[in-house]
Amino acid sequence: MGRMDILDWTIAIILSYLAGSIPFGVLIAKINGVDIREHGSKNIGATNVGRVLGKKLGLTCFFLDVLKGATPVLIVGKIANTFGQPIDEISTDTMLLWICISFAALLGHMYSPWLRFTGGKGVATTFGGMVMLYPLLTIPILLALIAWVITVQMTKIISLASVVAAVVLFADAVLIVFLNSTIHHAWPLPAVTGLIAAMVFWKHRSNIGRILQGKEPKVGATKKLSK
Repeated sequence: MGRMDILDWTIAIILSYLAGSIPFGVLIAKINGVDIREHGSKNIGATNVGRVLGKKLGLTCFFLDVLKGATPVLIVGKIANTFGQPIDEISTDTMLLWICISFAALLGHMYSPWLRFTGGKGVATTFGGMVMLYPLLTIPILLALIAWVITVQMTKIISLASVVAAVVLFADAVLIVFLNSTIHHAWPLPAVTGLIAAMVFWKHRSNIGRILQGKEPKVGATKKLSK
């Protein structure tokens, strides 16, 4: 397990969960005199913050949510000497544990203890964590981002773009494994991205229902909250 033993990894996973659990959307809105959970889609993520409080604060929330996913993964990757190493030079156990650092931050965002184990949908935090899993999932998550941007441009529906990106992330992770390693060695990559895709679908189940009914809000459809 490299420079970290199982106790080190356990502590790191717990700290990553706590980092991910910081509800930046709620805090940003509270500073501006708003309970974000009572406005717009009532979600705590950057999209709803932007709809309710304006683009600048929405981008601030997005950046902070990305950062809380990226920081633990980068720090642990440097300590464990996994950051930048080829897939086949990282043991399967270490690969799984490093991915769990990113996954823990995502769980913290989606099920924050500060919000009675509720939270956001985790797209920005997933992006931050996966980008820093270099080179394991950096390319798949960047391709997923491209898919997200294209879908938003075509449909103007953020939730649909998030679901599409989750599917692309999983598919590209599988492709990376076949091109650079074997399923036997690198099975954590498709396993975790598949789980993340399932969670994204679950968290967006109400959005998917509204999309099928043609009722899902589009970008720019909700005006900034008047205070």
